[in-house]
Amino acid sequence: MKARIKELLGTEPSEQHIVIEGWVRTCRNSGNLCFIELSDGSCLSGIQVIAESALKNYADEIRHISTGTAVKATGTLVESPAKGQVVEVQAESIEILGSADPSNYPLQKKRHSFEFLRSISHLRPRTNALGAVARIRSELNFAIHRFFREQGFFQVHTPIITTSDCEGAGEMFTVTALSDKELGKEFGKKNPFAQDFFGRKAGLTVSGQLQAEIYALSHGRVYTFGPTFRAENSNTSRHLAEFWMLEPEMAFCDLAGDMDVAEALIQNLINTVLENCADDLDLFNQFISKGLIEKLETVCRQAFTRMTYSQAIQELEGAKQQFEYPVAWGSDLQAEHERFLCEEIAGRPVIVTDYPKTIKPFYMRQNEDGKTVAAMDILVPGIGELVGGSQREERLELLTARMQEAKLDLEEYSWYLDLRRYGSVPHAGFGLGFERLVQFVTGMSNIRDVIPFPRTPSNAPC
Repeated sequence: MKARIKELLGTEPSEQHIVIEGWVRTCRNSGNLCFIELSDGSCLSGIQVIAESALKNYADEIRHISTGTAVKATGTLVESPAKGQVVEVQAESIEILGSADPSNYPLQKKRHSFEFLRSISHLRPRTNALGAVARIRSELNFAIHRFFREQGFFQVHTPIITTSDCEGAGEMFTVTALSDKELGKEFGKKNPFAQDFFGRKAGLTVSGQLQAEIYALSHGRVYTFGPTFRAENSNTSRHLAEFWMLEPEMAFCDLAGDMDVAEALIQNLINTVLENCADDLDLFNQFISKGLIEKLETVCRQAFTRMTYSQAIQELEGAKQQFEYPVAWGSDLQAEHERFLCEEIAGRPVIVTDYPKTIKPFYMRQNEDGKTVAAMDILVPGIGELVGGSQREERLELLTARMQEAKLDLEEYSWYLDLRRYGSVPHAGFGLGFERLVQFVTGMSNIRDVIPFPRTPSNAPC
C-alpha cells in the first residue's frame, strides 16, 4: 500500500519517488510556485507539496486549488527548508481527484464552533480537533482489546436486540416489525407484541452485562464492547441515546478485584494514548483543555482514592460549597457531587463503594448490613462517573428477593436465576462508558463531539 503522510513525516529526506493522496488544507499561490498543505487523516500534521509553474495543469487547475479539494500528488520527498518540518514533496504532477467549490464549502481556514460542526457531521472529521478525536478514539479502542487479551479475557458479542432490561429502568427503545396500522390494531391488548417478529416485546440493549455473565460463568473472564441505547429524554453534555459500553465480567472475583482491574485498565489506556498520540494530545492541551497532559500523567502516577458512599456523603455534607442538589444519605450522587469529590477533596480519581441498595439495580450483591450493596463507581475530574460496577449477587434466595422487590417477572429472567442454581460462584464486573473516557482523555466538554454521529433527542443525522 502507498505510504501515508504520518509515515513520510517520520522518514529522512531521501529523494525517494512517492505518490500521496489527500485533501487540501491550504493552497498559497506565490507567483510561479504553489505551496499546498495536504492531509490524509493519518496524523494531525499535513505535508507540504511544492508545485512549480512548469507543471502542465498549473495555470488552469493547480493555482486555483481550494480548501477541501482531493488531489493525487506524485513527486520526490526532499529536505524542507521551512521551519517546523523535515521533509516536503517536490511535485512532478498533481491530479485533481475531486474539487470543492470554495463558494459553498462550509469548512474554511478559520476556527469553527463545535456547535456549528455538529450541524455538518459528515464533514467535521476533516477538522483538526474532530480528526484528532477520531484517532484517539481508535487508539483507545485497540488498546482495550489488547489489555483484555493480555489479561486472559475472551471477547463475547452480546445481542443488540434483547428482551431483558438490565437496569430495570424502562428506558429501552422498542424494536418491532409491526406496521403502524398493525400496532394500532394490537394496542390495548394484554400482549400487543404477540404477533410481532419475536412473539414478545423486544428492545435495543441498554447493557450487555446479563448476557456477559452467562459466559463469565463458563469461560471465567470475558468482556463485551459495543453500542448500547437509552431512550432517555436528556439533553445534556454528558448523555447520548446511543453510546458504546465496555463491560468485563469475571468469575471468582469480588468487589476488591473488580476495582483493581478497572483502575489498571484506565491507567493502561491513558498511558497508551500518552505514548502513541502525543501530537493530538498536544492540540487538546493547547486549545481545548489547558493542563490536560499533566492531568492525564497524574492519573497514571497515583493510585485512585477509595472511600465508601457513607464517607463520601460525610465529605460532601462538610463542604462549604453550596450544591444545586441536596446531599443526604440514601440519595444518588449527582455530577456536581462526583466532580467535587475527585476535583476538590481527592485531587485525583475516586472510587466510591458500598452504595445504598435502594438506588442500585437488582443484580448487585447485598452487603452484610442489609442496607448497602457491593457496588463501586469510579469518578474522574471534569466528567464525574466514568465506571459503574459491582460484585454480582450469586446467592439465589437473595437475588430472587431483590428481583421481586423490583417487580421483575421471574419467569422472564428464569435463565438468569439458573446461573445461580447450577454452579454459582462469586463474580463481578463493571461498565465503562467509552465516550466519557474519550471525553476525559481529550478534554472535550461535550460528549456529542467525541462520537462520530451523536444520537440525541430530536437529532439523528446521517
